[in-house]
Parts: sequence; structure tokens; C-alpha cells
Amino acid sequence: MPVKILLIGSGGREHAFAWKLSQSKKCEKLYIAPGNAGTSECGENVELDVKSFSSIKDFVLVKKIDLVIIGPEEPLVNGITDFFLSDDQLKSIPVIGPTKAGALLEGSKDFAKEFMQKNSIPTAAFQTFTKDTLNDGIKFLETLNAPYVLKADGLAAGKGVIIPETLEEAKAELTDMLTSGRFGSAGNKVVIEEFLKGIECSVFVLTDESHIKYYRKQRTTRE
Repeated sequence: MPVKILLIGSGGREHAFAWKLSQSKKCEKLYIAPGNAGTSECGENVELDVKSFSSIKDFVLVKKIDLVIIGPEEPLVNGITDFFLSDDQLKSIPVIGPTKAGALLEGSKDFAKEFMQKNSIPTAAFQTFTKDTLNDGIKFLETLNAPYVLKADGLAAGKGVIIPETLEEAKAELTDMLTSGRFGSAGNKVVIEEFLKGIECSVFVLTDESHIKYYRKQRTTRE
């Protein structure tokens, strides 16, 4: 059965999704909101405020969308999947993307680290600090070996991780991250991690709670 798809996002990730979705014989129409120059070759870019769930709802109903795919983390962290599930007009429309609770694994590095620790998932040693516990954070840095890993807790558009090479730099960066507000609310907490060097293995999983499809890749990385 042909389906009309709405893909939310505007980055390279969404371009990859759009490129592959457009190849499916089951795809009757592909809309990308807001999309980019690359996605315009795969489907129809539409000017939608992806932060406005009511605008997305109106578009989905008017265009009779059959499937919604969420690319960026921000709308997932803000609860777009929950919005669909709780709306009588939308809850029958499948949404590919976790609920707000599930997206917290990506939306909060502190939560993700605590989750891994609680469930015995191997992870680098860490502690989380706020502006009020800055001095404790500096003392924790002194217990680690260089280089150091500092991560803004929340979403920071891929710019929230800093790896200082010296203790002095790390102390200065931690102080700035917690007091300057340069990362907005995402930097209200900072996770300090032990630096790990080795092979990174990324596993991308698609699940319907009963079955999974996954893709794995490896690359050499400093962290």
C-alpha cells in the first residue's frame, strides 16, 4: 500500500533517510520539513516550524500523512512522539522515534551515564557537576590523567564536548562552561569523563519493541 511520509529534519542524516526512502516503491509522496538542498532532490521540502507541534499536526492531517519519521534529537527530547500518541487525531499514525523518556538517553549525558552505571553497562568513569559544585569538579579533574573530557549535559548542536590537553585548560574550560552560559541550559550540568582511547563501535537499531534491525560500524577514535 503506497504511503505518504513526513520526514522531520534538515541535516545530512535526513538527506540519507530521504535518499533511501525515495527509492521505495511503497513511498507515494515524501515531504521533508524543513529539508535542505539535498533532500529537495528526493522529495518535497516544506516550510514547517518543527518546534511547533500544532503546525506539524495541521500539516499531517491536511496532507493525510501515513508515516512520520523524526531525524533530529531536539523534537524527540521535547516530546513529539508523546504528542502524537496522546492526540486522538494522530495516535493511529506511526511515528519512528522514541518517546520523551527514551530520548532522554540522548538528551541528557548525565542521565545516560547514570543509566549505564545502574544497569552495569561498561562506561568511562565520570562525575557530574553544576555551577554550585564547581570546586568539587576542579578537585575531580585533579584525580584524572590528561587529556580530559568535558561534556555539556544537554543538547548543544554537536558542540558540547571539549577535550582539554592539560589540567589548567580543563579547569578553565569547566569554569567557563558552568559560569558563562555559552551552552545555554544544556550547560547547566557538565559531565567530566575519564578519557578512553581505542576502537569505537556504533550500533544503530530500529525496533518495534518486538523485533530489531541494526547496523554496526567501527572506526578508530581518540575518545
